[in-house]
Amino acid sequence: MAEMGKDKNKKKEKGTASNENTSESGTKKLNNRDKYNNQLITFSEDNPAKTDRLNKVLYKSELVKLQSDLVRMQYWIKATGFRIIVLFEGRDAAGKGGTIKRLTGPLNPRGCRVVALGTPSDQQKTQWYFQRYIDHFPSAGEIVVFDRSWYNRAGVERVMGFCTQEELTLFYQTCPQFEQMLVKSGILLLKYWFSVSDQEQERRFQSRIKDLTRRWKLSEMDLEARNRWMEFSKAKDVMLAHTNIPEAPWLTVDADDKRRARLNCIRHILSKVPWEDMTPPAIKLPPRPKQGDYKRPPINEQFFVANAYPYD
Repeated sequence: MAEMGKDKNKKKEKGTASNENTSESGTKKLNNRDKYNNQLITFSEDNPAKTDRLNKVLYKSELVKLQSDLVRMQYWIKATGFRIIVLFEGRDAAGKGGTIKRLTGPLNPRGCRVVALGTPSDQQKTQWYFQRYIDHFPSAGEIVVFDRSWYNRAGVERVMGFCTQEELTLFYQTCPQFEQMLVKSGILLLKYWFSVSDQEQERRFQSRIKDLTRRWKLSEMDLEARNRWMEFSKAKDVMLAHTNIPEAPWLTVDADDKRRARLNCIRHILSKVPWEDMTPPAIKLPPRPKQGDYKRPPINEQFFVANAYPYD
């Protein structure tokens, strides 16, 4: 009898858990973000880092799902006037560019911009350090992605000697205050550091050298940075210690496997925006109206690009 009582209690507990799950899944407003919050634990905490590449078929199927949700998220951002800045930092060949491409590829470019600033001009060097970045900040309903950012000062400028110690100290002091201002103004600021091992970086450098179409990605500056691996490691550690604030913490992405890095990063972005599905209904195309009796000029009067691939 006692055992039967225990069985009944177990069944009762299972039923309660089932009701709780049903209740959570019925919360429509939080579903879109919560499903990524829940799955993030599976992707990052429970599974140790692997060196083998994620299965390509799985990667592509997951990417399609995530990119579809990115489009839904952008509809919400535009409708609500939400503003978001995403920073991508990390070592050379860490996979930042590939992730940015997958993140922004399906989005409407009118509401999503990628900012990759070059060397500051002589005039910009006389300005407040953050000034040239502010010009690119988002308006209502916009997403701005920085492919490297104001953190150049704490990284390449420090290691290569492009700034003074006084400028570097001032950056450490004012950067947290600057970012706190952004967050208080209503901007969601996400900062990602793409972490890659020295062995994987070396492999990717060699791959770029062999591939003519990607050789432009490898510069003299990259080679010099390669020689200063430990100096960049120290610069990164100091930078994180000074600028890892509660309002905008640093988020490290294990990027030895590009496929996993891309999926995990996009998942995380989707989990941080409180979006709802506001996708408008599909447009119905009415029958084309009659065009009148306009007679177009002869087609042989136009100049055509030569077709190098004849039809069968």
